[in-house]
Amino acid sequence: MSEYAARPAPGAGGGGNLDYRVAHLAEHLAAGDLGELGVRIEIRGAAVLLTGTVPSEQCRDDVLRMAREELPGTPVHCDIVVADTAAPDHAEEVE
Repeated sequence: MSEYAARPAPGAGGGGNLDYRVAHLAEHLAAGDLGELGVRIEIRGAAVLLTGTVPSEQCRDDVLRMAREELPGTPVHCDIVVADTAAPDHAEEVE
């Protein structure tokens, strides 16, 4: 995992059902400014795992920040990768 892994969210252990809070986070990710649908949120025991692909490091950081704000007191693990948007350095050979 990366430097983003396994740090609990700041704040007290915000009660409530974890399933409900994860669904709320997914809704915010999809409907918010990010409009991020490429991120999966999975409950792993008492922790949450974020996976998927996003277009930029800033987007990854924003998703992680939102997750920690929505899930205070819950460990959030981040395996989100940033898509490579660089132009190809060679032509593709088709046979």
